Amino acid sequence: MSMRLTILGSGSPEPCMRRASSGYLLEIANNKLLFDCGGGVFDRLLAAGYRPSDIDCILFSHLHSDHMMDFARLVHAAWDESGKSFQVFGPPPIGEITDKLFGRDGVFAHDIRARTELAPSQEVWVARGGSLPRPWPSLGVTEVLPGFAHAAENWQITSCEVPHAQPALQCMAFSVTDGSSKFVYSGDAGICDELENLCQSADLLLHWCYRLDGEQTHSAMADMTPTPKEIASMAQRCGVKRLILTHFRAHMDSPEIQANVKRELSKNFSGIAGIAEDLQICDIGT
Repeated sequence: MSMRLTILGSGSPEPCMRRASSGYLLEIANNKLLFDCGGGVFDRLLAAGYRPSDIDCILFSHLHSDHMMDFARLVHAAWDESGKSFQVFGPPPIGEITDKLFGRDGVFAHDIRARTELAPSQEVWVARGGSLPRPWPSLGVTEVLPGFAHAAENWQITSCEVPHAQPALQCMAFSVTDGSSKFVYSGDAGICDELENLCQSADLLLHWCYRLDGEQTHSAMADMTPTPKEIASMAQRCGVKRLILTHFRAHMDSPEIQANVKRELSKNFSGIAGIAEDLQICDIGT
């Protein structure tokens, strides 16, 4: 069995035509798992040839806006397209957020009430192949904490806590394995023992990179924003086979800076390494 990763958003909260905010589609055993759903990810999903209702599961590493801004758009579009419900896994308060968006008194309640109760909207729904009464959006939301694990028939997900925005937000990294291949997504992570354990022997590590080597930052941020050299060294220690840096900021995309980043990766990591780009496709385990 193999996995396929499509980069839907490789950027940060900064507005950028080149990069949407965080979003990564992993296909495994006929399942489509979306890790994070930041601003611009919805459009990238369509550009990659997928429909909203193709998604089976969303997993949030944490609840910063650049990791979930397009969540409401994706849920509403999948519901309006086909009535499909999917699983949502994320740290608290994802349940409260979802209810405030799609509950009976939520932000979209007036819109949903119009679409489900007005005769013209009902006719449109029936013409699409739907039946009446039209159901309200219904999501399977599970609030999870670091250490969360989920097993399907042919694959499993595990997680760990990573330092990023605690105590305001719970922040997680994820590992997906299918018995022959292993994918690890760091979320927004400082390097820590738990993450290194999760990364052991990964076929592909997708790791955020918010800061360049030699780039100064506030002392409170330094340990939580590893540089390309630090990430590459960690991947080397963990026996990772392929490393992709993501979450690039706008000032990091000049040809000169990208060349410097790639030099640091090659000097400190012996596997295949590179920088993520939106709509890039990576086959894992083939």
